[in-house]
Amino acid sequence: MKDLICDEFQNAVSELLIRHHSILDVLSKFQEACARTNRATVKAVTGCGCLSIEAKKRQIPPDVSLHELKDYFSSHLNGEICPSCQEMVETELGKTLFYMAALCNLLNLNLYDIFLKEHKKLSTLRIFNFT
Repeated sequence: MKDLICDEFQNAVSELLIRHHSILDVLSKFQEACARTNRATVKAVTGCGCLSIEAKKRQIPPDVSLHELKDYFSSHLNGEICPSCQEMVETELGKTLFYMAALCNLLNLNLYDIFLKEHKKLSTLRIFNFT
């Protein structure tokens, strides 16, 4: 059974996408949306300062198991995203989702089916899924 919200979103994108019907337009807008999401996240660090990044090489013992490996990595983020930065990142992620759905529409793919396939792969492979 398909998820109605995901299908409704994909259908709404199909109806609302007026100017960018070329695959080239959608691909470039998708890439731009991803870049704007990255920029909004970076601005939370460099502009607002609600987040900071502390990154360094992690020392991982050679005998660590795959299950323990997760304990040696972090997001490198410190702090909490403020409401203003959160709103900006969410806005940009929304645009990214819009163009992802538009790309699915042009390629006659169902976004929810893709979501389910990826979920099944993650559930099956678990920690052995190194993507």
